[in-house]
Amino acid sequence: MTNLLSYLAEPLSHTFMQHALISAMAVGVVCAVLSCFVVLKGWSLMGDAISHAVFPGVVVAVWAGLPISLGAFVAGLFCAVSVGYLKSNTRIKEDTLMGIVFAGMFALGLIMFTKIDTDQHLKHILFGNLLGIGQDMLYQTLAICAVVFVAMMLKKSDLLLYCFDVSHTRVAGLSPKFLHYGLLVLLSATIVVAMQAVGVILVVAMLISPGITAFVLCRRFHTMLVVAVLSSCLTSFMGVILSYHLDSATGATIVLLQAAAFVLAVLFAKSKQKYQSTKPTPSTTS
Repeated sequence: MTNLLSYLAEPLSHTFMQHALISAMAVGVVCAVLSCFVVLKGWSLMGDAISHAVFPGVVVAVWAGLPISLGAFVAGLFCAVSVGYLKSNTRIKEDTLMGIVFAGMFALGLIMFTKIDTDQHLKHILFGNLLGIGQDMLYQTLAICAVVFVAMMLKKSDLLLYCFDVSHTRVAGLSPKFLHYGLLVLLSATIVVAMQAVGVILVVAMLISPGITAFVLCRRFHTMLVVAVLSSCLTSFMGVILSYHLDSATGATIVLLQAAAFVLAVLFAKSKQKYQSTKPTPSTTS
């Protein structure tokens, strides 16, 4: 027991590991809550599109001397609004539009990165730099996470109704368009803050894995939220600890643990279903 506690506590003796753990846990909570709405709405590809589309915004922000989070947020929001506009004004399906938009913006970002002289490392943008988060970046991450989390909690019921039935949302006197773009804003802001932890490529995993893991295990939304948050926090914590001892990429380790948690959830649900199907039912007498 003592060895286990020492194994878990050793990485936390370093300040940069403390910052990484706090940031990972904060991002994990927000991503877990949002992933429940994303999974129910079927917006997994939208998260992938926005996460890749922020790349040119990051490059422009670095070149102009602006905060990276600002450039990424504007680019992500532009991608989301563009997809919505094209969907309303063309006959092309939304998934096709998202594929075209995010691929085009990501390619534009790569070209801009090679043409603009910057000291920003491409590896940090694509794969994150969780261990390089300083105190100022930590405060910024916590602030964005807090705002997004509070907004989702205040509008939880409205967003849930919108994700399940748009027509019912309209009948209930709510604005589907407002909820649609509000959810896109929350998604963009979450991707921006998660991008600093796991990077552009892996951010979509953090926005899907906790929600889909909880979806497999739960039948009620509130239970789904709790399971998603617990799963995300546990994998974030263990990912940071294991990456220190294994000398592996922290963001990738967290995402790998979340994938493993999903596989375990599927196996558990299958075994539970099989057990219930073979369980003898009590006979009834007339």
